[in-house]
Amino acid sequence: MHFQQYKKQFIRKAKREGFNQLEINRCLQYAENLMNNGLPVVYDLDHFSQLVGYDKQYIKKSISHSPAFYRKFKVPKRNGTSRLLAEPLPSLKEIQFWILKNILHQLPIHSHAKAYKPGIGLKENLKFHVNQPMVMTMDIVDFFTSIKRNQIEEEFVRIGYGKRISNLFAKLCTLSDHLPQGAPTSPYLSNLIFRSVDEVLAEFSKTHNIRYTRYADDLTFSGEFDPNLLFNRAQLAVNSIGLTIHPTKTKVMKRHQQQRVTGMNVNKKIQVPFEKRNRLRQEMYMIEKYGFQEHLRHCSINDHHYLNRLKGRVNFVLHLNPDDQEFKRYKAELLQLDKAGQILEHAKSNLVTP
Repeated sequence: MHFQQYKKQFIRKAKREGFNQLEINRCLQYAENLMNNGLPVVYDLDHFSQLVGYDKQYIKKSISHSPAFYRKFKVPKRNGTSRLLAEPLPSLKEIQFWILKNILHQLPIHSHAKAYKPGIGLKENLKFHVNQPMVMTMDIVDFFTSIKRNQIEEEFVRIGYGKRISNLFAKLCTLSDHLPQGAPTSPYLSNLIFRSVDEVLAEFSKTHNIRYTRYADDLTFSGEFDPNLLFNRAQLAVNSIGLTIHPTKTKVMKRHQQQRVTGMNVNKKIQVPFEKRNRLRQEMYMIEKYGFQEHLRHCSINDHHYLNRLKGRVNFVLHLNPDDQEFKRYKAELLQLDKAGQILEHAKSNLVTP
């Protein structure tokens, strides 16, 4: 709906409900600012309740008793530790998805941010750092949980929403005063909050002929540079929004070393690390030599989704390196196994028991 059409409808309705001209003008000015930025107009809790289709008492309760509206669980990390996730219950998640789709996705994030962007994946982050003389990676400490509710509220105010509705949005998108890792809104909000840092680091990198990208909480720089100077500048920028660079996770990798960005090799080309590819080779060797079922028995594999997971791992290698002939062959073999298994299951399901 164009603003002029909205304006006519709003004035008619506002006059019927007894709004005076000053109130009408104030509302229209607020609405025009939001609509010009492609954002939905939301005046207050009652209005938001109608837009998302949830009773306002439910929305209030999800804010006042927010811990009860999340399911917490741990997932393993690559380094052997675990990460605590907090996933919102379905109704709250639906409300958050409304905010994500209708508000957050309408807002631009920095071009150097490569995670949590529709249509952009890990490969987009890696390609900037291939075959460079030096690669430096940095990691943010407690990335999501270090971003606070007041920062989220300020972001909604910045884009044009009123103080009260911005406070409501911020409360709906946070848990215990910070971004919960597991809510659909958290990743995109983190990109918006980090935008000012991205701008500073992108400008510094451009001035010093350095390549810079950020994938979630992983900052990557490549080229020729003074690592100490770069670290100090990055630390200042990150500290400016209340975050901290993890000192023990900062790595400087030269050309003769394995240069890894978000866990993948970028020395001469983008590649899954050797140890992971070699493990896949061993599994495929066992399958080729002894057969799929014997491989499962020999290795005591009880995972019913093992074949799908194996296909996914092979496909990921090919996603990063599409010309890998060895893994193309593995993919074809796994597809044949999958097809044969589907035919067998179909035959079993059609057996008539006497």
